[in-house]
Amino acid sequence: MHFGRATAILGPALAAMLAATTGTLPVRAADTTDISANQRADKRDFTDSQIFDGFFKTAFGAEYHLAGRVDRIRKFEGPVRIFAEGETHPDRRAQLGRVVADIAKRVRHLDIAITDDADEANVTVHLVRDRNLNKTIQTFYGAERAKEIRESLDPQCLSGFRKNDKFEIEHADVILTIDNGDFVFLDCAYEELLQSLGPINDTDEVPWTMFNDNVQKGYFDVYDQYLMNILYHPQIKPGMTVQEVKSVLPQVMADVRSFVGKVNGLGQ
Repeated sequence: MHFGRATAILGPALAAMLAATTGTLPVRAADTTDISANQRADKRDFTDSQIFDGFFKTAFGAEYHLAGRVDRIRKFEGPVRIFAEGETHPDRRAQLGRVVADIAKRVRHLDIAITDDADEANVTVHLVRDRNLNKTIQTFYGAERAKEIRESLDPQCLSGFRKNDKFEIEHADVILTIDNGDFVFLDCAYEELLQSLGPINDTDEVPWTMFNDNVQKGYFDVYDQYLMNILYHPQIKPGMTVQEVKSVLPQVMADVRSFVGKVNGLGQ
């Protein structure tokens, strides 16, 4: 388990929110974490009620709220293209590519891929050394806000997005540290990329989601696949309220169960 992960809405004139996770497992222990063993032991059978509970607790609200409304669905409309910049680290770039490909495989209605063209990208992943993390955060937020973020969240990695007045995400930035071990990198990469797509609210009330301060996975688990497939289902629109989502959720969930079951071999 590593120190805080955070998600924010970026931009000095725009709404800003943060969601973070904190932990205490040393990096050396995290390096030896057997991700495959964790996957085999992970819970894969959930009721609709359990899934809906996690969706509403992560897709609405924000753990760290600076400004703007948090009672609406936030998501990308259209293709998501990810550009990586910063420290040259072939292993981390290759791992990032595999993470993005895995997300693309497991979220049916999300068109997401790596691009080599920075101008095409609407998500930028900034690869930094741990010693430069605070300086990078300060570059995005300014000295005063960066100090507040460090004191409140103590992030190990961070992500944020800029949205328009229709609650459509226009651009996201993800900051990942490259020198804290494989498990920390993969855990951060999955959570920060997924949270930058919309579900920014961390919760300690749902034990199965990676958007829980006390949960570290290092892979895209079945429970969070349910949450992301609901969010990116065509019937779930940016700007929808809780009640609007509830009105379409039964038919959305039928489609989501079928897809998640198929891609994970759940026999549903």
